[in-house]
Amino acid sequence: MALARLVEGSGTSELPLEAAGLRERLEREEFFWLDLHEPSEENLRELETAFGFHPLAIEDSLHFGQRAKLEEYDDFVFLVVYGWAPDEDGLVEVHLYYSPQFLISIHRDEAPALARICGRCEETLARDPEPILVLHQVVDSLVDSFTAPLARVDERIEMIEEEMLASPRDGLLQDIMTMRRRITTLRRAIGPQRDLFGHFAAGVGALPGMTQEAERYFRDVYDHLFRLAEVIDAQRELMNGTIDVYLSASSNRLGNVTKQLTLIASVFLPLTFITGFFGQNFGWMVDHVDTALAFFALGIGFQAAAVVLLLVYFKRQGWF
Repeated sequence: MALARLVEGSGTSELPLEAAGLRERLEREEFFWLDLHEPSEENLRELETAFGFHPLAIEDSLHFGQRAKLEEYDDFVFLVVYGWAPDEDGLVEVHLYYSPQFLISIHRDEAPALARICGRCEETLARDPEPILVLHQVVDSLVDSFTAPLARVDERIEMIEEEMLASPRDGLLQDIMTMRRRITTLRRAIGPQRDLFGHFAAGVGALPGMTQEAERYFRDVYDHLFRLAEVIDAQRELMNGTIDVYLSASSNRLGNVTKQLTLIASVFLPLTFITGFFGQNFGWMVDHVDTALAFFALGIGFQAAAVVLLLVYFKRQGWF
């Protein structure tokens, strides 16, 4: 039988996911938080039976990949919130069912932020069993979980910039594009949540299980999301600038290589002319070049003089 993590004022324990046990816990009329990791369809149907959830809300939890949203039902509120997770895309999608009697969180990926917040929620429920406080702590922990990854992105961007200016390598562009995709992923998660909490902050008191006090907590979450969104936008602009600088540096390096090859080709051009001229007039050379000194003066002296003259000219022009 599947188990869920039960957080209440007396501590944290595990609760079997069966309708009878869930209804029994609900009848105690003491607020609790129930956290489910990778529940099956059968588990979700047990929740539907025990808590009377609307089938559309359960349907959303059966099919993850939802956008950040808040939906109002008769006696509970359904939220979809994202946090950071140590997986491939760096995101964990969390579905929250909230009412004055309970908070239920459902997620398929590991959610370190929820594991860390259990102790604080226990203390909150033991000291001041106000439901909105627990909801705020859970949502706020998911939002704040983006802070550390964004700080690491900043550090990585600085390292890329330093490496790009010092000694750029071939794989640097791939690193830049990887960081850009990571920033885009975080932006797609944080941006909709910022808009969501900004939209509902003023009127959240009218939702089931919410009070006017909830507006303050929602505004606090909105402020955190707004700051994170600003950081991501700044990082996104910085990465776009980094790409431009990298392409410009690559173009400059290519130009330098082309200039060097051009100089080498220019040096060999008079050598080719001299050897070709004397090669086509080989008969004249046989009749007139009869000493080693004359051979070296005409055959090698002209070439050496041409190379020296070209190098002096290139130096005066500042080409190397």
